Amino acid sequence: MSSDNQNGIAPNAHRLLWAGFMAILAAGVGFSVRAGILGQWAEQFGFTMTELGAITGGGLTGFGIVIIAASLVADKIGYGKLMAMAFALNFISAVITLAAPMAFASGGKEAAFWCLSGGMFLFSIGNGLAEAVVNPLTAALFPKNKTHYLNILHAGWPAGLVLGGLASAMMAAKVDESGSLLERAVDWKIQMSLYLIPVVIFGYLLMGQKFPKSEAAAAGATLGQMVGTLFAPLMIMLLIIHAMVGYVELGTDSWIAKITGSIMASPAKGLTLFVYTSSLMFVLRFFAGPIVHRISPLGLLFMSGILGAVGLTLLGNATTVVACVLAATVYALGKTFLWPTMLAVASERFPKGGAVSIGMLGGVGMLSAGLLGGPAIGFQQDSHASHELQAKSPDTYERYKADEASRFLGFSTVGLNGAKVGVLEDDGKELNRVGELLKSENREDPNQASLSQWWDGASEHAAEDKPVVQHAKIYGGQTALKLTAYVPAMMAILYLCLIIGFKMTGGYKAIHLEDSPEALGSGES
Repeated sequence: MSSDNQNGIAPNAHRLLWAGFMAILAAGVGFSVRAGILGQWAEQFGFTMTELGAITGGGLTGFGIVIIAASLVADKIGYGKLMAMAFALNFISAVITLAAPMAFASGGKEAAFWCLSGGMFLFSIGNGLAEAVVNPLTAALFPKNKTHYLNILHAGWPAGLVLGGLASAMMAAKVDESGSLLERAVDWKIQMSLYLIPVVIFGYLLMGQKFPKSEAAAAGATLGQMVGTLFAPLMIMLLIIHAMVGYVELGTDSWIAKITGSIMASPAKGLTLFVYTSSLMFVLRFFAGPIVHRISPLGLLFMSGILGAVGLTLLGNATTVVACVLAATVYALGKTFLWPTMLAVASERFPKGGAVSIGMLGGVGMLSAGLLGGPAIGFQQDSHASHELQAKSPDTYERYKADEASRFLGFSTVGLNGAKVGVLEDDGKELNRVGELLKSENREDPNQASLSQWWDGASEHAAEDKPVVQHAKIYGGQTALKLTAYVPAMMAILYLCLIIGFKMTGGYKAIHLEDSPEALGSGES
């Protein structure tokens, strides 16, 4: 620690770094658990893939809005106060989310949708506040080694995905080799409560700590100067690229476990694969520093874009467990360094942007994931799965199609009804169990009664329907992944353009305000 003091690093720098790590870990646990229980939400409330994408996407949208807004006032309000607010909002979001079954009982599917969306939105606000703080905080704490420490900070995200994924895998439904259900999943409400554990830990680490201002604010930069960096040509390009990062990383993460679980005919295997790739990301992010010293941050980003495109394409064509593991490994290598290294590049080239430049980048990435990534990938699954099923078996499609069309950016498609598909997958066992329970308690449930009435007729065709419905689901998911692969391919091209541009002007170099105080009064291209 003495060497840290000699280098101008605050005595509590590492404690604050690990507090930020735990805050991001909490977000990762919450995100991972939600990804693992989407199937239960579809079955219990009858959601389509597009509706599930809207719920998860709405959370990411709120995340992005809050990051942008909070970054504008972070230095004025104070990092400590914002983190305290983040702590409180995580608890409120849990209460609202866990109230979804009561909302469904009183107001049906629409009420459950808005309850889950509201809980996800508040969860994202809390984590958005934390994200708006921890990135500029880490850059300020370690100004000479931003890429390394921002990657360590964001190792908290895959760590959270691992912990949440392991919990979900242990509590997931158990199926045999034919895909028939052996054991129901642990109730999603129990799984949802897990993310509060790391929330308490990061709250403890923050107690009694003194927070610095952002690097730019400490150097005397005004809010106007910070905002002004957003209009530099290079910053605009970084914002565009980071929107793609949000789409391909977080948008895909919302679905990857579910899609690979369908390919491997086991939700548990899908979650296990998700845990494996997240573990790989967690370990690799501790080695970003040595890598960028050899090939520069932009070189690392260029290779990441290529690997991301290859990995998603391979996943879109995988048909076996081994193929899924190999493809997912390549994809994980591709996405590992994208998010934190992009933040480091923005901070290194625009130090006078402070919390604003980093916050805007993170906010744009989250908005893209929420408004485009999650919903678009869900819509693509609905569209291609329904078209495939309609082409292979029109009668089956009529039995399992959703009651209403799903829409995205002016396009519409009638996807598959998640509740009906869930009944088919376990041959109506859970539906019958619930029916017997309601009967023994002399209670009625209109939603359950309607589904039972439908199953009375549909069950006659279950043997012929099940394989074509499963095929359609896999086809829809893999097609969505292959289409998503075009995004990191475009990112790789843009990174290459930046590398060439910097080579023509002397190469990529980090800018430090204390070394170049005149940077406060000049723009960066």
